[in-house]
Amino acid sequence: MDLRKLKTLIDLVSESNVSELEITEAEGKVRIVKSQPMGMAAPITYAMAPVAAPAASPPAPVAEAAPVAAIAVEPSGHVVKSPMVGTFYRASSPGAKPFVEIGDSIKNGETICIVEAMKILNEIETDKGGTVTQILVENGQAVEYGQPLYVIE
Repeated sequence: MDLRKLKTLIDLVSESNVSELEITEAEGKVRIVKSQPMGMAAPITYAMAPVAAPAASPPAPVAEAAPVAAIAVEPSGHVVKSPMVGTFYRASSPGAKPFVEIGDSIKNGETICIVEAMKILNEIETDKGGTVTQILVENGQAVEYGQPLYVIE
């Protein structure tokens, strides 16, 4: 291990909350230990010793984990997705009545929520009429582009 790399490692340990660092490379093994005697500056000790190459042994068999099936429940009906990243609001102001509730009948083009992005309030309109069956996002929650917001049947 070259001296510059060793000095960099010592500096990193002395300036961090790490109390011990051990690195093994082909050239050897370095162990840096930081100790703090009562109220004194932290001296750093290190040792460098050659490391013998380990004997070649067959790798231990690794038990394979059973595959986990991701079960994604697709909502039935038309899903209205967020057209942008921002903050989701169900109403035009904190004390106002929400634009839509579960069970409400809505028409194509009707405003159903607001997504605030970069201090601009963007009214989100539905692209299909029907009955609101699910509201998938909480008021004030951050939403991503393409994230499902409502389910309409």
